[in-house]
Amino acid sequence: MENLYLKYREGFPTDLQSPFLESTDGSFITYGELEEQASQYANGFADLGLQPGDRVSVQVDKSPEVIFIYLACLRSNLIFHPLNTAYKVSELSYFLDDAKPSVFICEKEIYKKLSSLDVEKKPQHIFTLELDEVTSIQNIKKKGDHKVVDCSKNQTAALLYSSGTTGKPKGIMLTHGNIGSNAQALKEAWNFTQGDCLLHALPIYHVHGLFVALGCVFLSGSRILWMNTFNVDEVQEAIPKCSVMMGVPTYYTRLLTSPKFNHDTAANIRLFISGSAPLLEDTFNEFYLKTGHHILERYGMTETNIICSNPIAGKRKPGTVGVPLENQDIRIVDDLLNNLDMNEIGNIQVKGPNVFKGYWNLPQKTKEDFSADKFFNTGDKGFLDEDGFLSIVGRSKDMIISGGLNVYPKEIESLIDDLEGVGESAVIGLKDDDLGEKVVAIVVRKEISEINEEVLISALKNNIAGFKVPKKIFFVEALPRNAMGKVQKNVLRDNYQ
Repeated sequence: MENLYLKYREGFPTDLQSPFLESTDGSFITYGELEEQASQYANGFADLGLQPGDRVSVQVDKSPEVIFIYLACLRSNLIFHPLNTAYKVSELSYFLDDAKPSVFICEKEIYKKLSSLDVEKKPQHIFTLELDEVTSIQNIKKKGDHKVVDCSKNQTAALLYSSGTTGKPKGIMLTHGNIGSNAQALKEAWNFTQGDCLLHALPIYHVHGLFVALGCVFLSGSRILWMNTFNVDEVQEAIPKCSVMMGVPTYYTRLLTSPKFNHDTAANIRLFISGSAPLLEDTFNEFYLKTGHHILERYGMTETNIICSNPIAGKRKPGTVGVPLENQDIRIVDDLLNNLDMNEIGNIQVKGPNVFKGYWNLPQKTKEDFSADKFFNTGDKGFLDEDGFLSIVGRSKDMIISGGLNVYPKEIESLIDDLEGVGESAVIGLKDDDLGEKVVAIVVRKEISEINEEVLISALKNNIAGFKVPKKIFFVEALPRNAMGKVQKNVLRDNYQ
């Protein structure tokens, strides 16, 4: 049996009364309670008639209850499908129609709007997370022993969506083996032990907060200081109680703005980890001057979990994402798949047990993104230096990373172009000190149109998550194009930077 739950379980402390999670109000959840809650939900899913391979979609605010549900899915060999809480009903329609979950767990406000969902077939079971509600998922919990369902490491454990350059999201299938092998590699690379306490202020609907953070904790039997959201004042108050913090670059830039954040605040932390977006060298250097800590930057994506990490011991190179983890094979190739030499910029490809098994219901796209010898094309460009450190210099895929979240311009452009009065548009990412990149739209009006920024932004806010909405809209007579008619986004970025 290669069920990921059992791998996690091997790392739990011998004494299950040991704390797993501490909330900011001082309350605790023990490892024993964690296991009991996961077992009760697994029994509940069985009573609903769910079968191995069925999907459980979850779109709720950050809560320990989500961890119980995730582990229950693993125990039952169900596919856990987390969704960004910022998605609107119009966006949810696509995900639910494509994933076709048997269970959908959502916030009360979304539950009220489900009648407007444009899906071929609504999920059979729809719940909220609220206590004392008839619709609460907590009502399905059932006490009693639950036998962990047998499965192989190649069976899908989680389904996460990442939009493509066409604007159509792709379901990424991560297996029990993908997630487990990467968690083990990270636990060892970052020296996680039972004595660690992780400050967890990340969302848990994507790889960083869900698989990276929780995996390291489960496998080491350590504990979490749980924060529902990232708040500078609350985080800096919590940091002295912890030994490790994981965050996106935006977290660190915001901490640096606080006059109270200094060497003393960070004295008990052994490791600050950054990922999900590029960390600026200026941030790296300023953080060291203010705290005496060199932030450890790593590199990964939804399709691969974590690929590279700067070392726990030894020099951490600013501007690089470190060296490949154990069992990772990275190569740099040109567009004809010829291997490139050291310090030559090319396409980054990776192979290893952490790399996803394919896209949900998209076998042709899966085939396109893998080479004949099973290397995955990341879509990023970079180079390896003489010490084996990887530097990312750009993206061949048209993607913006804003506050650690992926934004695909084509999705936004399609919505803008459909609005009355718009001729065409181009969406780009521009440097932002807080978010890393901010979303900006350049719009060409139709001849008689007087559509303005306020109208456009208001229309977008009703249809897409807030982090995707452009922070600024510029109007132009025409978009710059090359000889082949392709919009020159590099020119736009230069013009508006």
